[in-house]
Amino acid sequence: MPQKHNLIAGLISKLKSWEGFLLIMLLVIFFFNSQQTAAYLSIQNQMNLFTLSIEKIIVVLTMTFLIVNAEIDLSAPSIMGLAACLMAWLYSQGVPLETALVICLLAGILCGIFNGLWIAYVGLSSLVVTLATLIGIRGLARVFLEDKSIGSFPEWFNHLGQKPLIGPFPLSMVIFFLLVILALIILQYSAFGRYMYVIGNSSDVARYSGVQVKKVKMILYAASGLISALAGLLYAARLGAVRGDTAHGFELDIITMVLLGGVSIFGGSGSLFGVILSILIVLNLRNGMSLANLTGHLQTGVIGVLLIFSVLAPNIVNEIRSAINRRHSVALVHEESS
Repeated sequence: MPQKHNLIAGLISKLKSWEGFLLIMLLVIFFFNSQQTAAYLSIQNQMNLFTLSIEKIIVVLTMTFLIVNAEIDLSAPSIMGLAACLMAWLYSQGVPLETALVICLLAGILCGIFNGLWIAYVGLSSLVVTLATLIGIRGLARVFLEDKSIGSFPEWFNHLGQKPLIGPFPLSMVIFFLLVILALIILQYSAFGRYMYVIGNSSDVARYSGVQVKKVKMILYAASGLISALAGLLYAARLGAVRGDTAHGFELDIITMVLLGGVSIFGGSGSLFGVILSILIVLNLRNGMSLANLTGHLQTGVIGVLLIFSVLAPNIVNEIRSAINRRHSVALVHEESS
């Protein structure tokens, strides 16, 4: 009986957490969508739910690392676009596609290192730096293609993004699952993961504790550039063509998924489990709105509201908890004095 009671108490405690709230929200969205149309429950729709946004959620993983570290990378979608456009331009100039892919991944790393240098070593705000590089890198991507659309890539490349690789899963989903496992190991079971949380709470405390703060930030931004470039190439393979506006506007969904997952915008807290739940919420919400024939602009507005909610709600919850704790402490003081 005690074990059963402890198990029930543990489940109730989990449901009271932010992750528990997200789970309830996901179940509500799932139920509502299933009532709107029978097509929602089809296997094909459930696969489309992931494959149509898989490149975004790959970038969400590295964005989680950065925000836990109290930083941000608004330029990630622009790096996606740059990698795709550069690859298409190089291929159109006669460069073998295999060589072009390697060059684009290196370009992504260089973009990440460029961000990291200004943020980690010069000390500029990551919001300011990556907002500037978001614009600059997007402009560079448009320089390569201008208003053209380049496609006609080799069949093997298109198959990487469009055909199943393992079971029903294309390469992009396989990469995502592998990255989730890697991210979980890093965040929960490695010293590097602990460094990210410590730096996110206080970079000064981390520095005095012997953590190489600048090195950690540089590694994170280089990784963000690499994964963003990889996601851009996977996006190009799935579409089979590239334009100058590839991955434009992805930053809204990416940041919303991270913050809604309970990762504090100020850094130092959050879990991958919460981020996975928020990914499912955003994907199912967008999918339900698409099946209900709601326009893309309306969907963007809903995601924007969700972003505001994801920033405000945890702070409101913390204030309520603090107020309850203060009242409880005052009540205990009164009891002891009487």
